[in-house]
Amino acid sequence: MAFESLTRDNIVDFLADIFARRGGESYMGEPVSMSEHMLQTAALAERAGAPNSLVAASLLHDIGHYTSEFPEESLEQGQDNYHETAGADVLTTFFPKSVHEPIKLHVAAKRYLCATKPEYFNRLSPASVNSLNVQGGPMSAGEAAAFEAHEYYRDALRLRVWDDEGKIAGAPTPTFDHYRPLLTGLLVGAER
Repeated sequence: MAFESLTRDNIVDFLADIFARRGGESYMGEPVSMSEHMLQTAALAERAGAPNSLVAASLLHDIGHYTSEFPEESLEQGQDNYHETAGADVLTTFFPKSVHEPIKLHVAAKRYLCATKPEYFNRLSPASVNSLNVQGGPMSAGEAAAFEAHEYYRDALRLRVWDDEGKIAGAPTPTFDHYRPLLTGLLVGAER
């Protein structure tokens, strides 16, 4: 399905299809597949009692790996694929800022945490260290101050921590369908 044909009525099915068709692909040298990683990240957010919008952001934070024009392996080959922006751009029409803004900021959150919490860097997987270098490395003081001025920076930091923790081979998670009602309820214009 082309992005131009996406509507409020079919976006959740489109996302479910991505998880079903492409979610089993490897996740850049991590011990989990892309769907396992995104589902683990959402499950961690849910267990932490995060608001529905942040659970949705956690579930969809890496969807841009499938919506970007850059090849899937570009990060591994030293080219930033800007998946955070690509994913947020597709979701912006359908979901509130509280969903797409933490997604757009989750790479910046890694750069911020590496700049402001030296112990954080030591927790990163080798694949995450590689992508950090491709994505600009730790932030400068000026970049960190600009990041802190963003309305959703705290949500992005929470998402980032779950993102880093959601890489455990074989960890049980709910399926995408578990999150379908949550996503449907967050659609812009959805009955509240």
